[in-house]
Amino acid sequence: MPAPTATPPQMSADPADAATFRSVLGQVPTAVSVVTATTPEGPVGVTVGSFTSVSLDPPLVVFYAGLHSASAAALVAAGTFCVNVLSQDQDQVCGAFAGRTGDRFSSCTWQPAPNGAPRLDGAVAWIQCDVEESFPAGDHLAVVGRVRHLTAAREQRMPLVFHRGRLTRLDRACGRHAPTQRFDWWDA
Repeated sequence: MPAPTATPPQMSADPADAATFRSVLGQVPTAVSVVTATTPEGPVGVTVGSFTSVSLDPPLVVFYAGLHSASAAALVAAGTFCVNVLSQDQDQVCGAFAGRTGDRFSSCTWQPAPNGAPRLDGAVAWIQCDVEESFPAGDHLAVVGRVRHLTAAREQRMPLVFHRGRLTRLDRACGRHAPTQRFDWWDA
């Protein structure tokens, strides 16, 4: 007897309005990062809330920026970039790179990373990448980077987090240790 086939759930043409979509997905906290690069016109950077690892072998990450963002286009054209994972006290840096201000870099101090991209002082971590590929993803541009160098701050810093439409901080008092184990089931 053949196994029964599952019927996929039916989706309406309009699964959710934008407000509901934002509200529900706002329940997922994300670290806030500023992605930077150096161009012939000078340094560029943009705040992103969608950054994650993609692959260990090869080491790949991805971030998403507005599809029509001039900063995102400049980052891709530069060919290399640095992801600066912001610390919880860098909310003004986040705002400067999220806005349309003229000199975003006046909000912070920075040094050139080995790949030439600005490495923002005070961040939690820095991930330097070569652009592997980029492609439209709805109203955003997905930029995949091949990791060439990465480091974390020597002193422990807490990340700046975006949750429920607001910048927030992790609370050490609410934190608890949860034993971890390898996710061997993931590779099965």
